[in-house]
Parts: sequence; C-alpha cells; structure tokens
Amino acid sequence: MFGLFRGGVGGPELIVILFIILLLFGSTRLPKLAGSMGKAIKEFKKTANSAMDEPKKKTTTTTTTTRKPRAKTPKA
Repeated sequence: MFGLFRGGVGGPELIVILFIILLLFGSTRLPKLAGSMGKAIKEFKKTANSAMDEPKKKTTTTTTTTRKPRAKTPKA
C-alpha cells in the first residue's frame, strides 16, 4: 500500500480512484456531483480573482509635489 503512490499518481491509480468513486456514488448521482464540484470551483476562482484585484482598486495614484528651492544662506 505504501508503494502505491510512491512515484506519483499515474494512469492506473486514477482509474482505480475513479472506479471507487463510481461505486460509492453510483452512476446516477455522479453527474450531479461533478456539476456541483464544477460550480464550486468556478465560484472559488471568481472569489479569489476579486480578492486579488481588490488591493489594486484601493491604491490611488499619488501626486508628486515639487520642492521649493532652498533659501540661499549668506556666506560668511
């Protein structure tokens, strides 16, 4: 069992996992489950993108001010 995922998840492992999921949920509930997972992922991405864009919206452009020239001090 320990060596099953040693080299990563490949094709045979994915087939076994999908078969187990099919057995657990059945063929009638599987499309509903996949649809709800897709909607959840889409909503998560939309929320993550809006959270990433929010700091960009809050930043304002700063105006640059020009410095006044220093008063010249008399040389002694």
